[in-house]
Amino acid sequence: MTTTSITTLSMTQARVMLALQSRMNSKVEAEWVKVKFPYLRAVVIEGAEAIEHHGWKWWKKQLCDMPQLQMEIVDIWHFLLSELLIHTADDHDLAVQKLLFVNTEEAVSSLRFDGRDYELRSLDLVSKLELLIGVSVARRVELGLFKSLMLDCGLDWDSLFRQYVSKNVLNFFRQDNGYKEGSYRKTWHGREDNEHLVEIMTSLSAEDDRYPDLLYSALAERYPR
Repeated sequence: MTTTSITTLSMTQARVMLALQSRMNSKVEAEWVKVKFPYLRAVVIEGAEAIEHHGWKWWKKQLCDMPQLQMEIVDIWHFLLSELLIHTADDHDLAVQKLLFVNTEEAVSSLRFDGRDYELRSLDLVSKLELLIGVSVARRVELGLFKSLMLDCGLDWDSLFRQYVSKNVLNFFRQDNGYKEGSYRKTWHGREDNEHLVEIMTSLSAEDDRYPDLLYSALAERYPR
């Protein structure tokens, strides 16, 4: 199990991510707050994909693909933010208050679900992913569980923030290239766009003010027309 030292989500990071998520959701559907898409259903699917990237088959040798596993965690965060914004009617001040609860010890110590108490520190990564799937099916947003998963995957809030911004750029790129209409090609040259994104991210500095634009341009250069 891998953990990191920076475990506090800042108010600035929270506000930026909420604003980006609201903007992305509005690009997909202007009335997304009223429509109330089943964002937690998406968490269930992404959680299962994360288990696949980790490896779970005891009858064969499997290697954990940590970069792709981290990307699934970032995808899950998009949907959790969206669900939180639905709960707060897109009130970012209220959503920030709820997000910052994740910094408390109470949020990350234990979780009660289906009549059972779970001590998060005693669970392995795959078990936490299974628990995330379970609470999401039950329409619950458990930020402490997400934080525990994030740390187990070697992410702190700074690295999650960087990857979140990167995936947000990919989501805009997808929408600009026909994702909603069904004309976007998710696989290029035998590899999914998420894999291209991970590779491009390693070649750019997230500290560069032009990072989002450079990332978008690099995706556009690779995308087959």
